[in-house]
Amino acid sequence: MSSLTAATVDPEKLRPLLHAEVDKLRNDSLLVLHRVAMELELDEVSDRLNAGFDEDRANGKLARLPEMIREARIALGLRRIP
Repeated sequence: MSSLTAATVDPEKLRPLLHAEVDKLRNDSLLVLHRVAMELELDEVSDRLNAGFDEDRANGKLARLPEMIREARIALGLRRIP
């Protein structure tokens, strides 16, 4: 891989370089890279969800959640599961 660092390359210019490097990898390395990519994506999604919940909590949107669940169960004719 090139000696360029992420700090010196625009991410949009880095994308094609990474694609070229991926094309050169052995199959077992591709599996590892795929796992790393999935972990990165999971971290990003988790961060966005946490930020969203923090914002909703700060705005009081989650305060009514137990009541809303109770109302939904009643409307759907569901009993509370212990």
